[in-house]
Amino acid sequence: MVPDEQELAGGNASGKVVRVGNTVRKPWLDNTAAVQDYLRALRSSGVDVPQPLGKDDDGRSVVEFVEGVLALEELPLTRDDLLRVGRMIRRIHDASEAFVIPDPDGWNMLLPAEAPDLMCHNDLAPWNLVRGDRWVFIDWDGAGPSTRLWDLAYAAQSFAMLFDGQPVKEAAARLRAIVDGYQADESLRSALPAAMAERTAAMFTLLESSHETGFQPWADMFVNGHGEHWRGAAQYVRQHQSAWEQALDRP
Repeated sequence: MVPDEQELAGGNASGKVVRVGNTVRKPWLDNTAAVQDYLRALRSSGVDVPQPLGKDDDGRSVVEFVEGVLALEELPLTRDDLLRVGRMIRRIHDASEAFVIPDPDGWNMLLPAEAPDLMCHNDLAPWNLVRGDRWVFIDWDGAGPSTRLWDLAYAAQSFAMLFDGQPVKEAAARLRAIVDGYQADESLRSALPAAMAERTAAMFTLLESSHETGFQPWADMFVNGHGEHWRGAAQYVRQHQSAWEQALDRP
């Protein structure tokens, strides 16, 4: 136990998370060593991510604490902000190409991508983007093998606020900004609407099945608002797929 620990709120699946000075400490997981290697590789490529700091005397993972405000608290983001988010995600994906995934068949991914070929964050969303003097994606514990399409589908849906109750025209404009910032090619742009529908539905299915089997923490999340949110989001994304296709079709 380290003195002056401050428990951090907001995480749903990371176990107890505390701040100690300028560091964040979390439980050490089976994949933590590989994830810390991944963060080092990204940083060496010039991508600003939290500095990995190994393991503390209590056996916990230690990473740099990043000061700022979560993008979740400032939604909806402006078009310029969304363009910047898209550029950030593209830099992460491009830098990840050089990282060799250790034991590619040994990862147990909650929402596995088809034919994974790239190490990805897997939760690039407004609740994991800190904005301040630096803009930094945090909470890399779920990193693992995926694809550009699967990772971008989740990020685009969440940052564009493609969920129930949002005006479709405004949501489509936000989606376009993120994908333009990413500078997605024609193949990726055309595949994204269907991938967003599949990825959003998969998130709801995970929560629903976890509730049925008691698989935590997703079982509790299902009844604490996440289930209804993702049910509505999955329906919304699929219902308006033609709007997303039109938004991403280059003029």
